[in-house]
Amino acid sequence: MNVADIIARVQREGDCALFALAREFDDVTLDTLEVPVGAAVPEALHNAMSRAIKNLRTAHEAFAPKAVEVETEPGIIVGRRPDPLSRVGVYAPGGRATYPSSLLMGAIPAKVAGVREVIVCSPKPSPALLAAAEMAGVDRVFAVGGAGAIAAMAYGTETIPRVDKIVGPGNAYVAEAKLQLAGVVASEAPAGPSELLVIADETADPAIIAREMAAQAEHDPRARVAVVIVGRDVATIDDAIAYANEWAPEHLLLAVAEPESVFARIRNAGAVFLGESSSVTFGDYLTGGNHVLPTGGWARSYSGLSTQDFVRWTSYTRVDRAAAARLAEDTAVFAEAEGLRAHAVAALAWKGV
Repeated sequence: MNVADIIARVQREGDCALFALAREFDDVTLDTLEVPVGAAVPEALHNAMSRAIKNLRTAHEAFAPKAVEVETEPGIIVGRRPDPLSRVGVYAPGGRATYPSSLLMGAIPAKVAGVREVIVCSPKPSPALLAAAEMAGVDRVFAVGGAGAIAAMAYGTETIPRVDKIVGPGNAYVAEAKLQLAGVVASEAPAGPSELLVIADETADPAIIAREMAAQAEHDPRARVAVVIVGRDVATIDDAIAYANEWAPEHLLLAVAEPESVFARIRNAGAVFLGESSSVTFGDYLTGGNHVLPTGGWARSYSGLSTQDFVRWTSYTRVDRAAAARLAEDTAVFAEAEGLRAHAVAALAWKGV
């Protein structure tokens, strides 16, 4: 069954399709789609997740979008106000591994942004994932996965509510479902297998670089990891920077003596890690940065997940009567040039007021 068939089946059959898909793809017979939020986990894991949540909140509160307005001319105010989305769906993978960290990366920025309701879909949710959901303030969790979960959140079913946006990484079926449903529900940048590019010079420790590459490679058999060595008789730093900007990797580690100077010239990367002690693995879990990042070259035009992704902007304008009179004639000139006579009449009504 292809992704389009799964989407159509969920749209047509709702919950019944989700129960059937769980049996067919996850070999699970569900009694109910919704599962209770919360579970017991070892104290060490609970403490680690608490630390991650604290740092995510600290960072994403600082990243939160702010309303702004400007007076373009006397009596003319234009502005933009960030309004939180009403309901967001977070997809948390549950195939080869379970990722409570990915749940936190989606749910915490959404809550910080003021999203009213956050729901999570994940196949076979583990105790760690359910504990993370409770700690992050997730409202509801559903034990469904794959393309069917994306379709359920996009259209809504008898049990799973329709959401305004879906975020979170997943397998190829999840990514394809997001693309096919782009006209139905918004999502973050398309995500594929993990990527890491390391730029290293003679100061870098080869063992550290090898560990970083192995760590990112274990995410997926199709993960892409590479290192460019810069220095005498090898690539120059200009070559490495050009390569990085052309690839636009998900993760870029600058294991060089002066990472700040190199970073200043980087334009395309999901997240940049400055210096070899800035392990990408720290960013995957605890620093407060977000690990939901664009892959496959999408970092040329998309950014990593943040509070910005959980608001929409309302634009507004305020024009006083004196300013309206000053705007009238030039507005009418524009309107007449475009053949919009009613616009011109509406504007000229304010002339001389």
